[in-house]
Amino acid sequence: MEPPGADATVEFTTDELTAICPVTGQPDFYDLKLSYRPRLKLLESKAMKLYLWGFRDRGAFAEDLAATLLEDLVAACDPEEMTVDLTQQVRGGLKIRAVVRHG
Repeated sequence: MEPPGADATVEFTTDELTAICPVTGQPDFYDLKLSYRPRLKLLESKAMKLYLWGFRDRGAFAEDLAATLLEDLVAACDPEEMTVDLTQQVRGGLKIRAVVRHG
């Protein structure tokens, strides 16, 4: 896909990202905000949905999950800038937020 104008920022948000806690084996639920400034390629929304569904059965801590998302998505579209802002929904009274950036 061709990117939008040079100053455009593309944003995906979802509250349906799920991964498995590597310690307890219980599901962790996340809010994801992904924003990027495209260079030549765009991320397609259906492909993103299917990619994110792939984490449902994978064990990951929030910090590792954010880093994995950033690494994979930067490799997929080579953006000028990208930010992954991942918030694990409250568990045990704590909310965990991991933010990673490229560019």
